[in-house]
Amino acid sequence: MINFGYKRNESATLDLDVDNSELYKKLLKEEPSAATCISCGTCASTCSTGQFTDFNLRKIMLLCKRGDTQSLEPIINRCMLCGKCQFACPKGLNTRHIVLILNKHLHAGKIS
Repeated sequence: MINFGYKRNESATLDLDVDNSELYKKLLKEEPSAATCISCGTCASTCSTGQFTDFNLRKIMLLCKRGDTQSLEPIINRCMLCGKCQFACPKGLNTRHIVLILNKHLHAGKIS
């Protein structure tokens, strides 16, 4: 068989019968303002890290709402916590606190 360099993508279908929103609930408990995120993308457009990596706070919030912690873990540590996104956010979200909370809960219990 000839390999043309194409591959099949994994399905992005969400299983709505499985409730994986525990991380999002923990986030809202510690930072209630996260619920006001409108996913406008202003944070992603001002992000210094996002210009050089695949870090995107809007994508992180979406993955968190979906409960997709496996996709969230590798990219959450890329944030430099500079705060540019926080100043640009039209809703005034404390984005640095959101990243720190997600980091804390994702890595809880993994430290030996």
